[in-house]
Amino acid sequence: MRAFRFAIMGAGKIAGKFCEAARMADCEVAAVASKSEERAREWAEKNGVKGAYGNYERMLEVEKPDCVYIATTPDSHYRLASLCLDHGVPVLCEKAAFLNSAQAREIFSRSRKEGIFVMEALWSRFLPAVKQAERWIAEGIAGRPSLAQIDIGFLAPAGSENRYRNPGLGGGAAYDITVYAYEIARFLFGQEESLQASAVWGPTGVDVTDHVTLHYPGMCVLLTTSFDAALEERAVIYTEQGRIVLPHPHFASEVFFEPQDGGEVISFRDTQTQNGFVYEIAEAVSCIRAGKTESLVVPHALTLACAELFDRILETKPV
Repeated sequence: MRAFRFAIMGAGKIAGKFCEAARMADCEVAAVASKSEERAREWAEKNGVKGAYGNYERMLEVEKPDCVYIATTPDSHYRLASLCLDHGVPVLCEKAAFLNSAQAREIFSRSRKEGIFVMEALWSRFLPAVKQAERWIAEGIAGRPSLAQIDIGFLAPAGSENRYRNPGLGGGAAYDITVYAYEIARFLFGQEESLQASAVWGPTGVDVTDHVTLHYPGMCVLLTTSFDAALEERAVIYTEQGRIVLPHPHFASEVFFEPQDGGEVISFRDTQTQNGFVYEIAEAVSCIRAGKTESLVVPHALTLACAELFDRILETKPV
């Protein structure tokens, strides 16, 4: 079987990590495109990629890749995903895949009608430590969950020059870190019955702190994300018999069950993963080769639900 050929849109740091993982997964990165051809050429030389383009459409026309990994800022994801579909090319798009539910619905509708694979690149759902936490919950080793908290936050650079706080680049806590908290919660507990959302809005016009409550039968999950607070990043699931602790859930490498009675802590540490992007790449390649339009691990419905959460957060923005 010939090597699976990716092309990358966006010549930044995360694209380099993806390129490394693609090779680890026995895939080829055939080309990269950026708004700046000079930037694309510099990135291609640094990462050992042959093709470099200053025009996204030109790359699609010349390279005809098996899939495009979109690694640009969120403001351009919808436009570039649409361009890929125009050329019949499958899409693996960095989080947050879309800025609102209207964008998500249109892309996924086209994906289904045209038979072209589209997936949000939410690598956290594939990480062994996160999957272990989900198994412990599903198997009930700690008893019934009664409450969960997922906190992700750091002090993002001030000012609108950086992508975190720049509304023109799709900045904001929702698109950058709330997407992780919500989609990990959905992986661990399934679809919520209802949710509530609130946000603090910063001087540059983006949300800097989000608080979301997900309601489930007999329990709720509290999500807190922030650009203005260095939170103790972790997911804690309180249960009848203790608690499950998942440090740094969006890039987790370990998880613990701490019994309420002071018994021995059960731990899982992932010592095998070198580059966590390999799992989402393997999933995309497998789905595309099987002729699927979506992944069961990161399905369209999940990304759409997260985009609907963005809608709710945007509704809280002061007029």
